[in-house]
Amino acid sequence: MKHLNILLFNGFTTLDALGPAEVFSQLGDRIRIGYFSMAGGPVRGTANLEIFTRPIEEIEQYDMLLVPGGFGTRQLVDNADFVKMLKMAAGRSEKVLCVCTGSALLARTGLLDGKEATSNKLAWDWVIRQSQSVIWKRNARWVVDGKFYTSSGVTAGIDQALGFLADTIGSNVAEKVAAGLEYVWNRDKNRDLFAYQNNRNSS
Repeated sequence: MKHLNILLFNGFTTLDALGPAEVFSQLGDRIRIGYFSMAGGPVRGTANLEIFTRPIEEIEQYDMLLVPGGFGTRQLVDNADFVKMLKMAAGRSEKVLCVCTGSALLARTGLLDGKEATSNKLAWDWVIRQSQSVIWKRNARWVVDGKFYTSSGVTAGIDQALGFLADTIGSNVAEKVAAGLEYVWNRDKNRDLFAYQNNRNSS
């Protein structure tokens, strides 16, 4: 059984985390989903959602780490303790998936140095300021570089999660999951329509 460890923080975007979680949950007993945070306890996201988390030290298997985005990332990029903790967890994990501005957090760890990545196009200018050592790909819906997956904003995390299943298990599995969720999967990871629509609105 593989473990998907979702790292949460106050101010995370709910769909960034739960969209991919729902995709992975379709694998049934082949996967175990756990919610973690820096210190454990209740963590609040958007839509007034509160999730009880376990301390990150209690991760049992470092198979997959999922890092959502959200306005909470704006403070966390300057939180040395959080960045250090994220670097440890991401470094140990076999695969790391970031959604939206979660890639800004990962960029601050240095683990994305010299690697390709993307992020939310509405927050693009702020994200790329977090590291000039990352090869940022503005037009991508999601990017794969080694063990790191990074995606554009919010619903792109669902597309990325399906892409991850296609890469690791098979496209037939990804297609079946998308159909079961009645979700129209944006399969082209290299083309994000919002990269053009939001070109003048990034901040």
